[in-house]
Amino acid sequence: MKLLVLGSGTSTGVPRIGNDWGECDPNEPKNRRTRVSIVVESNEGARLLVDTSPDLRQQLLSNNIDKVDAVFWTHDHADHCHGIDDLRPMRFHRSAPLPGFASGDTARRLRQRFGYVFSGRDGYPTIVQLETLELVKIHQGFAVGSVEMPHGPITSTGFRFEADGKSIGYATDFAEITSEMVDLFYGIDILVTDCLRREPHPTHAGLGTALKLVELSGAKTAVLTHLDKSMDYAELSREVPPGVLVGYDGMELVA
Repeated sequence: MKLLVLGSGTSTGVPRIGNDWGECDPNEPKNRRTRVSIVVESNEGARLLVDTSPDLRQQLLSNNIDKVDAVFWTHDHADHCHGIDDLRPMRFHRSAPLPGFASGDTARRLRQRFGYVFSGRDGYPTIVQLETLELVKIHQGFAVGSVEMPHGPITSTGFRFEADGKSIGYATDFAEITSEMVDLFYGIDILVTDCLRREPHPTHAGLGTALKLVELSGAKTAVLTHLDKSMDYAELSREVPPGVLVGYDGMELVA
């Protein structure tokens, strides 16, 4: 299996508008971060996209991705779904809508905000056939597991994808670690985890919480993502223990 990190930044990206790099070195290309999203790919070439960030178009162009086989959403916050319209070109040459999956609450809110995507409008076809996660256990050769994670007043869905005897997990936008999360991610090959900043945050994992999840899960390799402007790539890379990598846009790993 292959992991491709499309975006590794927080909701405002790095730099923030106003060319605000915070503590990040602007001369380090890995500090330039678009909003979080990943693609996982099997040996057979099947691709699953997780989240449709506002930067999706540029992410797909930068990584030469012209099609995906399904879309999974973690939750409906703007930085995770507002690039949804950029799925349209991947519908043009399909005979049916893209398969899409989300938790029941996230699916309901996505349908309310982006109705045309899921039901078509004014002669335009449906772009995504959205189903709840209860209806997917295996898709395109991937075994799919999920867990709801505490994210302030709502939850964000964490995913475990397995194919070809390998596993990749995605846990973004969580503030606390639950036993269900540890169970889902236990023994995983690659775990991509939320790590907003060093200090605690009410709705996101700080560095300590992220490293704790890595330890409890026994992940063989971990990737830190959803990084804000205080998290300089080089400096953070020197701080983290062996087996933990600082994520960056365009990063590729093979499990």
